[in-house]
Amino acid sequence: VNCMEFFLLLHLEILKIIYTKMNPALPATRKQKILRETKDYLMIALGMIMYGIGWTVFLLPSDIPSGAVPGIASIVYWGTGFPVQYTYLIINFLLLLLALKILGLKFCLKTIFAVFTLTFILSVIQKFVTGELIHDQPFMSCVLGASFCGAGIGVAFSANGSTGGTDIIAAIINKYRDITLGRVILICDVIIISSSYLVLHNWEKVVYGYVVLFISSFVLDQVVNSARQSVQFFIISSKYEEIGARINKDLHRGVTFIDGVGCYTHNGVKMMFVLAKKRESNTIFRLIKDIDPKAFVSQSAVIGVFGEGFDRIKVK
Repeated sequence: VNCMEFFLLLHLEILKIIYTKMNPALPATRKQKILRETKDYLMIALGMIMYGIGWTVFLLPSDIPSGAVPGIASIVYWGTGFPVQYTYLIINFLLLLLALKILGLKFCLKTIFAVFTLTFILSVIQKFVTGELIHDQPFMSCVLGASFCGAGIGVAFSANGSTGGTDIIAAIINKYRDITLGRVILICDVIIISSSYLVLHNWEKVVYGYVVLFISSFVLDQVVNSARQSVQFFIISSKYEEIGARINKDLHRGVTFIDGVGCYTHNGVKMMFVLAKKRESNTIFRLIKDIDPKAFVSQSAVIGVFGEGFDRIKVK
């Protein structure tokens, strides 16, 4: 079975999952889980499309190196003319076999999907792109390519996915040594980009590669952090029970009731404390307005929220 057939079969399985999700006989929690997983796979596919565009439309034709396995595939392509998608697939296949043995299937499942999706997309894009899209403007190609690549990886990471490659190496090293994932990935990327000089013989291109590394990392952080930004609400309303019940039911967020006393009136009040994702703010404001337009609401951004429904607590 070639890559295209495998990709189509993989997405056929996703359609089957979506159909199963529509079956009312399934328990509500299971249907929600299937819907969430389906959304993750679709977002990973979108991220791989963005990454494929950034790499093969802007970076590769302009001879601008990148990090990770795509960077190795680019070096092999410039040196031998061997198609990048096959080098990318072979290296990731070997790394995934190692990861399956050391890290387990759960870590690798979405990574396998991402690898085969990107391999298919690369073969499709290269049929339509035969030369430089932006001529004689390597810096513009560098910025656009890095932005697409960083955004693509960010979308995949936000959907609990991975592009494989140095992510796998970093996860394996991190399991046995007290070295952060980011540091391992950075070291690998710097070595790969620097190695491109052996083929390109042009330090200017190598410097562009470092710029790609910086821009893609910045864009990746912006995409991932924007998806994880959290806010907190303090809500004072006489209809606190109804508002709290709606937040529980509609957003599946916890609400804490706090007893308070007004300084001026000395009357007892109930104050609600709510933590939610930033994207859920409008929904919370709408339901508060529907129930009690006169409610007093305070919203503020928080640096981090850890616990059930948010990020896991990570301590060395």
